[in-house]
Amino acid sequence: MTALTLIRHGETDWNLERRIQGATDIPLNDTGRAQARAAADELASEFDRRGVTPIVVSSDLQRAHETARIIAAVLDADAPILYPELRERRYGAAEGMLVADYRARHGGPGQPPADGEEENALLRARGVDALRRIAADVRRTTAPTDVPVIAVSHGGLIGELIRHASGDTLPRAGERIGNASAHRFVVERDSLRLLSYSAIAA
Repeated sequence: MTALTLIRHGETDWNLERRIQGATDIPLNDTGRAQARAAADELASEFDRRGVTPIVVSSDLQRAHETARIIAAVLDADAPILYPELRERRYGAAEGMLVADYRARHGGPGQPPADGEEENALLRARGVDALRRIAADVRRTTAPTDVPVIAVSHGGLIGELIRHASGDTLPRAGERIGNASAHRFVVERDSLRLLSYSAIAA
């Protein structure tokens, strides 16, 4: 099994403006960089106590990749390994739209998705496959002893993985995945187990 901590990237200007980002490649803002450093400091305290250096992996979108680079530098880990499968959900024509407008148009039951939007089931399958691939790669490169993994990704994908691992009971209604928040899983060959998650009020 592989212990894996999923971290959402730090804040961007589109997060601040409450815009749908999806696959649009938006950079971190200064607050996001500070959030990444604070998350890195927390992780460093934990891994220093345990005497291990984790492997850091990331989505290839720059907001996640920069967050991962900041974390790797603080932890004195190798440069992040990029996995495009960790990207955010594709929102197609809705990218750039204000979240409130998106929810009014597409958020209710029975509403049609935005043109080009990735369906929940496909997002979930992509995320689960990504974590299994990462775990398999770690086992191949570190056998016989697994090392912990820090994976920097995006709110939509992390939320879907939490739903999958919790039998669709988490996150609870009214909760969302905060920037630079940490969520802990164990990846086994045939299952994904949620150890803890951190969500905030929407």
